[in-house]
Amino acid sequence: MENTPVFTNDAIVLGLLMIALGFVFYTSSQKEGFWKKFYSVVPALLMCYLIPSIFSSLGLIDDQVSGLYFMASRFLLPAALVLMTLSIDLKAIFNLGPKALIMFFAGTLGIILGGPLAILIISAISPETVGGVGPDAIWRGLSTIAGSWIGGGANQAAMLEIYEYNPDLYGGMVLVDIVVANLWMAVLLMGIGKNESIDRWLKADNSAIEELKVKVSSYSESVKRIPSLPDFMIILALAFGAVGIAHWGADEISAFLLKNFEVFSDSKSALSSFSSQFFWMITIATAIGIMLSFTRFKSYEGAGASKLGSIFIYILVATIGMKMDLSMVFANPGLIGIGLVWILIHVSVLIITAKLIKAPYFFMAVGSQANIGGAASAPVVAAAFHPSLATVGVLLAVFGYVVGTYGAILCTILMQIAAAS
Repeated sequence: MENTPVFTNDAIVLGLLMIALGFVFYTSSQKEGFWKKFYSVVPALLMCYLIPSIFSSLGLIDDQVSGLYFMASRFLLPAALVLMTLSIDLKAIFNLGPKALIMFFAGTLGIILGGPLAILIISAISPETVGGVGPDAIWRGLSTIAGSWIGGGANQAAMLEIYEYNPDLYGGMVLVDIVVANLWMAVLLMGIGKNESIDRWLKADNSAIEELKVKVSSYSESVKRIPSLPDFMIILALAFGAVGIAHWGADEISAFLLKNFEVFSDSKSALSSFSSQFFWMITIATAIGIMLSFTRFKSYEGAGASKLGSIFIYILVATIGMKMDLSMVFANPGLIGIGLVWILIHVSVLIITAKLIKAPYFFMAVGSQANIGGAASAPVVAAAFHPSLATVGVLLAVFGYVVGTYGAILCTILMQIAAAS
């Protein structure tokens, strides 16, 4: 946003976000009346995302000015992953079978094919939208979106370096990335409220997912107790102690790779994303949570560990919502059009694959978000189904980092061919 938002003090912004979250939880807990009917249609999680986006659209807050998203994604997200993984049944996760991976790679394929097909479709309607020559060529700019949607920010930066898109025009591509990705996340969150109906339409077998939910819930009930102050302090010590270790490990690993291996420091290298501190932070935090699940600390699930983790996730959702300025949808209709067509092709491939292999909506939603949203939002979507499923979102998002640059390069080659035809 060009104008300064009304509130620039993060203490005030956090207060607004917490009031919004409190409002959603209070109204969604009503057992009768208007709010009961409202939330039967609109999921509460979606409202936690939309209300901050409305604040942003009205100019009250601005994620470019606020540091809350950085705080939530770097501190609260890894803490939430530790607490949500604490009671995980790793064997039950593996029993979910190969459908999660299949849906993830179907999502990747949808992005790789969606880019060139979107160029061909839009070129028939508005040829000037997909034009440009040299560093200004649209396909070069779209390569950065492909990197972001398959992998993440590191892959996006790698594609900007590899294809040398005009930096002065790069902001337009970031706009498409943010607008379309956030609109799609809103649709996914809305679908969670209808997941049983969607599963019936897909003829999907979600018994393994339900079994995992029951296992975790049963264990939680078996160790449930009224939490004491020491319980809360130990839970927070586990969570933020792990966050500290994850940050330390991420800093050290990233620095080691950059210092000793040129392939990781070369921004044009397909392996450059593995030098990302965020990647290692998420990976280490999840690994710590899994290790703790084999210790007696697992019993702290009974004192509300995953509930605290869920609180952190909801704060993260609110800060992600800050990124969505609804007025930006109309800022560059041509490029937004390419992004929307692109995402529709991605969705079509997902739906066809889910229908063929009878995969539940959970795998479709998380497989998509692990591509489009990455490690910051895939656990959010997964945890919306059940806190115990957050780990699935993280594991799939890690695959995004692995295939991100390679997939984006293939997509860009196809987009270059499509633009020249």
